[in-house]
Amino acid sequence: MTRVKRGNVARKRRKKILNLAQGFRGAHSGLFRTSNQQVLKALKYSYVGRKNRKREFRRLWICRINAATRLYDIKYSRFMHLLKESNIGLNRKMLAQLAIIDPRSFEALIQEVSK
Repeated sequence: MTRVKRGNVARKRRKKILNLAQGFRGAHSGLFRTSNQQVLKALKYSYVGRKNRKREFRRLWICRINAATRLYDIKYSRFMHLLKESNIGLNRKMLAQLAIIDPRSFEALIQEVSK
């Protein structure tokens, strides 16, 4: 059997990992073995982070809506219940934006719901 030289393939594989490791500090960006470990770890954290981002934003929107509704002496949970009863289908992101950008229309929404 003929000899197979893997120089090109191995170099491409290592270069791919080292490119992903650019910006890491110290040996984590220059040495292949440590870079490989750090890149795998970073990819794992970025996957988890994409899931956590959704939770974090939902928490933020709920806090903002709660703060805005308490100005009108309504708790967040009561407000969401009244919204559902009134068949108003605004999601939390839109409600939070409304509370920040246009407080008048948010107040009108609260008046509509609390009838």
